Amino acid sequence: MKNSNNTERQNKEHEILAAAEQEFLSKGFDGARTTSIAQAAGVTHAMLHYYFRTKEQLFERIVDDKFAQMSHSMFAILGDPSLPVVERLRGGIAAHFDFIAENPQLPRFMINEIVSRPERYEVLYKRASAIIDNLYKGLQGEIDSAAERGEIERIDVRMLFISIMSLNVFTFVAYPFMEPLMGELMADRDRFLAERKAENIETIMRRLKR
Repeated sequence: MKNSNNTERQNKEHEILAAAEQEFLSKGFDGARTTSIAQAAGVTHAMLHYYFRTKEQLFERIVDDKFAQMSHSMFAILGDPSLPVVERLRGGIAAHFDFIAENPQLPRFMINEIVSRPERYEVLYKRASAIIDNLYKGLQGEIDSAAERGEIERIDVRMLFISIMSLNVFTFVAYPFMEPLMGELMADRDRFLAERKAENIETIMRRLKR
């Protein structure tokens, strides 16, 4: 009976989080309504507040989950010691691009939240800095060693992360505005994104090549 209750609770939480994610990403924090989230999740408003006491708590849970997913997708490759560092960097860029492709509303949502509610920056900063700090610690030393062996050019990992973020995130932030201007290039979205991912990877990897 206890396991059944735990499973039911987990299912309800999952349904609420799925509904909340769509509500926040499409409407932003200020525009999101807990009544709409409850209705989409198929629960009462009181039940939603039983699982998540405030809208702020629900928002932070969505942010935590998204950053955890991004961290896991990048760590799975960047943190694999069995692969050469160049392959791991190439795979990490691809994993980051794929994560945003699966969450295309996320970049605009993050930017809008920071611009419209500067106090929200602290929440986002803590999550992002934890990921970057974990990646930076080991990766910088490996890149420095590879550069000393003459395998790649030396680069500050923080600058590398900025390049990855700039190229990958801009693709999705600009897509709705660029699509009407680019005609055939962006007519087939899946094909365009595959080509853009390859271009982003090659652009960044060229900076590292000797």
